[in-house]
Amino acid sequence: MSLVAESDSMAMRASSDLPLLTAEDVLQMSLPGKSVELVRGRLVVREPPSTKHGRIQANLTYFLGAFVRAHALGAVIGGAGFKIEEGPDTVRAPDVAFVSNARAGDIPNRSYAAFAPELVAEIVSPNDRAGEVLAKVADWLEASVRLVWVIDPQRDEARVHRADGSLGLIGSDGSLDGEDVLPGFRVSLADVLR
Repeated sequence: MSLVAESDSMAMRASSDLPLLTAEDVLQMSLPGKSVELVRGRLVVREPPSTKHGRIQANLTYFLGAFVRAHALGAVIGGAGFKIEEGPDTVRAPDVAFVSNARAGDIPNRSYAAFAPELVAEIVSPNDRAGEVLAKVADWLEASVRLVWVIDPQRDEARVHRADGSLGLIGSDGSLDGEDVLPGFRVSLADVLR
């Protein structure tokens, strides 16, 4: 067992002995320089993503944001939490999300939005485990996200998970498509990965 896997295993055992947290508890925390999520009441703390990850996130936010703004469709949100499950609480923070006008007005000033976006994008980091990424995708789909893009820079590809259970694979020469969530949106995966 690697040192990282052993450390993760010990952290999981230790966290199972702790009381469950709520979304409000997470809002009150201060963990400078860390990325956090809450998964069924358990705090998940990670190091901040790499600079390349941030560049890809910014590229996608730019392309999505320009399209959504030009067509007045709603809001594009980067790296913010959404409370997608309650009792115990789950707060997930996608790298990029789209929220339609129908729900954008329900985004609170202080707490996490208590709904799932229509579209989320997750950018795979080198240390992400496949099972963790799939668990996050499952959480999003169970929360009624209609389209999940999992962008994998190491493989120059993206996987498209849809609410109907279908899955698509986009190679480096392909494009991310807004499908029925953002009709008309299309961007080259190569441009996002640049």
